Amino acid sequence: MKTKFFFPIALLILAIALAACGPSAPAALTRTLSVSGTGTIYLTPDIAYIYIGVHTEDPNVAQAVNLNNTQAQALVSALQNSGVAAEDIQTSNFSVYSSQKTDPLTGQYDGYTYMVDNTVYVTVRDLGALGSLLNAAVGAGANNINSITFDVVDKTAALVQARQQAMENASALSAELAQTAGVTLGEIQTISYTDYYPSPYYGMGGGGASAPNASVPIQPGQQQISVTVSVAYTIK
Repeated sequence: MKTKFFFPIALLILAIALAACGPSAPAALTRTLSVSGTGTIYLTPDIAYIYIGVHTEDPNVAQAVNLNNTQAQALVSALQNSGVAAEDIQTSNFSVYSSQKTDPLTGQYDGYTYMVDNTVYVTVRDLGALGSLLNAAVGAGANNINSITFDVVDKTAALVQARQQAMENASALSAELAQTAGVTLGEIQTISYTDYYPSPYYGMGGGGASAPNASVPIQPGQQQISVTVSVAYTIK
Protein backbone atom coordinates (compact mmCIF):
# COMPACT_ATOMS: atom_id res chain seq x y z
CA MET A 1 0.00 0.00 0.00
CA LYS A 2 2.76 2.39 0.78
CA THR A 3 4.23 1.80 -2.63
CA LYS A 4 0.94 2.51 -4.44
CA PHE A 5 0.26 5.62 -2.36
CA PHE A 6 3.77 7.13 -2.84
CA PHE A 7 3.88 6.72 -6.64
CA PRO A 8 1.01 9.11 -7.53
CA ILE A 9 2.48 11.75 -5.22
CA ALA A 10 5.84 11.47 -7.01
CA LEU A 11 4.10 11.91 -10.39
CA LEU A 12 2.25 14.97 -9.08
CA ILE A 13 5.49 16.59 -7.89
CA LEU A 14 7.14 15.86 -11.23
CA ALA A 15 4.20 17.37 -13.14
CA ILE A 16 4.37 20.55 -11.06
CA ALA A 17 8.13 20.83 -11.65
CA LEU A 18 7.70 20.43 -15.41
CA ALA A 19 4.96 23.04 -15.47
CA ALA A 20 7.24 25.49 -13.67
CA CYS A 21 9.93 24.98 -16.32
CA GLY A 22 7.56 25.54 -19.23
CA PRO A 23 7.49 28.72 -21.41
CA SER A 24 6.01 31.82 -19.79
CA ALA A 25 3.26 33.83 -21.40
CA PRO A 26 4.66 36.34 -23.98
CA ALA A 27 4.91 39.95 -22.78
CA ALA A 28 2.74 42.50 -24.51
CA LEU A 29 4.59 44.34 -27.31
CA THR A 30 4.93 48.13 -27.10
CA ARG A 31 3.64 49.69 -30.29
CA THR A 32 5.58 52.71 -31.52
CA LEU A 33 5.53 55.29 -34.29
CA SER A 34 8.92 56.57 -35.49
CA VAL A 35 9.31 59.72 -37.58
CA SER A 36 12.10 61.99 -38.80
CA GLY A 37 11.89 65.77 -39.05
CA THR A 38 14.21 68.18 -40.84
CA GLY A 39 15.10 71.80 -40.15
CA THR A 40 17.13 73.92 -42.59
CA ILE A 41 18.57 77.41 -42.09
CA TYR A 42 20.27 79.54 -44.76
CA LEU A 43 23.18 81.76 -43.75
CA THR A 44 25.26 84.42 -45.46
CA PRO A 45 28.98 83.62 -45.12
CA ASP A 46 31.08 86.03 -43.10
CA ILE A 47 34.54 84.48 -43.49
CA ALA A 48 36.62 82.89 -46.25
CA TYR A 49 39.69 80.67 -46.46
CA ILE A 50 41.97 80.62 -49.49
CA TYR A 51 45.32 79.24 -50.61
CA ILE A 52 47.58 81.80 -52.29
CA GLY A 53 51.04 80.91 -53.53
CA VAL A 54 54.11 81.85 -55.53
CA HIS A 55 55.69 79.49 -58.08
CA THR A 56 59.13 80.22 -59.52
CA GLU A 57 61.48 78.37 -61.88
CA ASP A 58 65.18 78.74 -62.69
CA PRO A 59 68.04 76.52 -63.92
CA ASN A 60 69.91 77.48 -60.76
CA VAL A 61 68.32 76.17 -57.57
CA ALA A 62 69.63 79.00 -55.40
CA GLN A 63 68.28 81.64 -57.76
CA ALA A 64 64.93 79.87 -57.94
CA VAL A 65 64.70 79.90 -54.13
CA ASN A 66 65.84 83.53 -53.81
CA LEU A 67 63.36 84.70 -56.43
CA ASN A 68 60.58 82.81 -54.71
CA ASN A 69 61.53 84.22 -51.30
CA THR A 70 61.38 87.77 -52.68
CA GLN A 71 57.96 87.27 -54.28
CA ALA A 72 56.56 85.39 -51.26
CA GLN A 73 57.61 88.19 -48.91
CA ALA A 74 56.03 90.73 -51.26
CA LEU A 75 52.85 88.64 -51.23
CA VAL A 76 52.68 88.53 -47.42
CA SER A 77 53.26 92.30 -47.24
CA ALA A 78 50.49 92.90 -49.77
CA LEU A 79 48.09 90.73 -47.80
CA GLN A 80 48.86 92.56 -44.57
CA ASN A 81 48.52 95.94 -46.29
CA SER A 82 45.09 94.76 -47.48
CA GLY A 83 43.98 94.28 -43.87
CA VAL A 84 44.82 90.62 -43.22
CA ALA A 85 46.26 90.09 -39.73
CA ALA A 86 49.58 88.28 -39.38
CA GLU A 87 47.95 85.44 -37.43
CA ASP A 88 45.58 84.87 -40.36
CA ILE A 89 48.44 84.06 -42.73
CA GLN A 90 49.90 80.57 -42.33
CA THR A 91 52.45 78.80 -44.52
CA SER A 92 50.84 75.62 -45.81
CA ASN A 93 53.47 74.46 -48.27
CA PHE A 94 57.10 75.12 -49.20
CA SER A 95 58.69 72.78 -51.71
CA VAL A 96 61.67 72.63 -54.06
CA TYR A 97 61.75 70.10 -56.88
CA SER A 98 63.35 69.63 -60.27
CA SER A 99 62.43 68.66 -63.78
CA GLN A 100 64.86 67.30 -66.34
CA LYS A 101 65.22 69.47 -69.45
CA THR A 102 65.79 68.22 -72.96
CA ASP A 103 66.94 70.13 -76.01
CA PRO A 104 63.88 70.58 -78.28
CA LEU A 105 66.04 70.12 -81.39
CA THR A 106 68.16 67.14 -80.40
CA GLY A 107 66.06 65.60 -77.64
CA GLN A 108 69.21 65.24 -75.57
CA TYR A 109 69.53 65.81 -71.83
CA ASP A 110 70.13 69.50 -71.14
CA GLY A 111 70.25 69.89 -67.35
CA TYR A 112 67.45 70.61 -64.86
CA THR A 113 64.91 73.29 -64.15
CA TYR A 114 64.35 73.89 -60.45
CA MET A 115 60.88 74.83 -59.27
CA VAL A 116 59.96 76.37 -55.94
CA ASP A 117 56.48 76.73 -54.43
CA ASN A 118 55.54 78.73 -51.35
CA THR A 119 51.84 78.72 -50.44
CA VAL A 120 50.07 80.47 -47.58
CA TYR A 121 46.65 79.67 -46.13
CA VAL A 122 44.81 82.96 -45.66
CA THR A 123 41.80 83.67 -43.48
CA VAL A 124 39.78 86.58 -44.85
CA ARG A 125 37.41 88.14 -42.33
CA ASP A 126 36.25 91.07 -44.50
CA LEU A 127 34.50 89.52 -47.48
CA GLY A 128 33.78 92.92 -48.94
CA ALA A 129 37.52 93.37 -49.47
CA LEU A 130 38.18 89.87 -50.83
CA GLY A 131 38.20 90.88 -54.49
CA SER A 132 40.61 93.74 -53.92
CA LEU A 133 42.79 91.49 -51.75
CA LEU A 134 43.12 88.93 -54.54
CA ASN A 135 43.97 91.66 -57.02
CA ALA A 136 46.69 92.96 -54.67
CA ALA A 137 48.06 89.42 -54.21
CA VAL A 138 48.40 88.93 -57.97
CA GLY A 139 50.06 92.32 -58.27
CA ALA A 140 52.59 91.27 -55.62
CA GLY A 141 53.58 88.13 -57.53
CA ALA A 142 51.05 85.46 -56.56
CA ASN A 143 50.55 83.09 -59.48
CA ASN A 144 48.82 80.19 -57.73
CA ILE A 145 45.41 80.88 -56.15
CA ASN A 146 42.91 78.13 -55.41
CA SER A 147 40.35 76.54 -53.09
CA ILE A 148 38.32 79.50 -51.86
CA THR A 149 36.06 78.21 -49.06
CA PHE A 150 33.31 80.28 -47.45
CA ASP A 151 31.98 79.69 -43.95
CA VAL A 152 30.06 81.18 -41.03
CA VAL A 153 32.03 81.89 -37.85
CA ASP A 154 29.27 81.44 -35.27
CA LYS A 155 26.65 78.81 -36.13
CA THR A 156 25.26 78.39 -32.59
CA ALA A 157 22.00 80.31 -33.01
CA ALA A 158 21.38 78.84 -36.47
CA LEU A 159 21.80 75.29 -35.16
CA VAL A 160 19.36 75.94 -32.31
CA GLN A 161 16.81 77.28 -34.78
CA ALA A 162 17.34 74.35 -37.14
CA ARG A 163 16.83 71.82 -34.30
CA GLN A 164 13.62 73.58 -33.25
CA GLN A 165 12.36 73.46 -36.83
CA ALA A 166 13.24 69.77 -37.06
CA MET A 167 11.32 68.94 -33.85
CA GLU A 168 8.29 70.92 -35.03
CA ASN A 169 8.43 69.09 -38.34
CA ALA A 170 8.66 65.71 -36.61
CA SER A 171 5.77 66.57 -34.27
CA ALA A 172 3.53 67.67 -37.14
CA LEU A 173 4.36 64.57 -39.16
CA SER A 174 3.70 62.20 -36.24
CA ALA A 175 0.32 63.82 -35.56
CA GLU A 176 -0.63 63.50 -39.22
CA LEU A 177 0.36 59.84 -39.42
CA ALA A 178 -1.36 58.97 -36.15
CA GLN A 179 -4.60 60.59 -37.31
CA THR A 180 -4.42 58.80 -40.66
CA ALA A 181 -3.76 55.46 -38.95
CA GLY A 182 -6.51 56.00 -36.37
CA VAL A 183 -4.22 55.72 -33.35
CA THR A 184 -3.40 58.01 -30.43
CA LEU A 185 0.11 59.21 -29.71
CA GLY A 186 1.59 58.46 -26.32
CA GLU A 187 4.83 59.58 -24.70
CA ILE A 188 8.09 60.11 -26.57
CA GLN A 189 10.35 57.09 -26.15
CA THR A 190 13.57 58.19 -27.91
CA ILE A 191 15.02 61.30 -29.58
CA SER A 192 18.18 61.51 -31.68
CA TYR A 193 19.49 64.13 -34.06
CA THR A 194 22.22 64.77 -36.62
CA ASP A 195 23.71 68.15 -37.57
CA TYR A 196 24.86 68.84 -41.12
CA TYR A 197 27.27 71.73 -41.13
CA PRO A 198 27.37 74.47 -43.75
CA SER A 199 27.49 73.50 -47.37
CA PRO A 200 27.13 75.78 -50.40
CA TYR A 201 23.55 76.47 -51.38
CA TYR A 202 22.99 76.97 -55.10
CA GLY A 203 19.24 77.52 -55.20
CA MET A 204 19.11 81.30 -54.82
CA GLY A 205 21.35 82.51 -57.64
CA GLY A 206 24.35 83.74 -55.67
CA GLY A 207 23.58 86.78 -53.58
CA GLY A 208 24.93 87.17 -50.10
CA ALA A 209 27.66 89.61 -49.24
CA SER A 210 29.22 90.18 -52.63
CA ALA A 211 32.34 92.26 -52.96
CA PRO A 212 31.31 95.65 -54.40
CA ASN A 213 33.75 97.60 -56.59
CA ALA A 214 36.29 94.78 -56.35
CA SER A 215 38.88 94.10 -59.04
CA VAL A 216 38.13 90.37 -58.84
CA PRO A 217 34.38 89.58 -58.73
CA ILE A 218 33.63 87.23 -55.83
CA GLN A 219 30.19 85.89 -54.88
CA PRO A 220 30.02 84.19 -51.45
CA GLY A 221 26.46 82.99 -52.08
CA GLN A 222 24.75 81.28 -49.15
CA GLN A 223 25.46 78.37 -46.80
CA GLN A 224 22.88 75.92 -45.56
CA ILE A 225 22.73 74.20 -42.18
CA SER A 226 20.45 71.18 -41.81
CA VAL A 227 19.41 69.15 -38.77
CA THR A 228 17.55 65.82 -38.86
CA VAL A 229 15.69 64.69 -35.73
CA SER A 230 14.38 61.14 -35.23
CA VAL A 231 11.59 60.69 -32.66
CA ALA A 232 9.78 57.54 -31.53
CA TYR A 233 6.34 57.72 -29.83
CA THR A 234 4.27 55.04 -28.18
CA ILE A 235 0.86 54.62 -29.78
CA LYS A 236 -2.43 53.52 -28.26
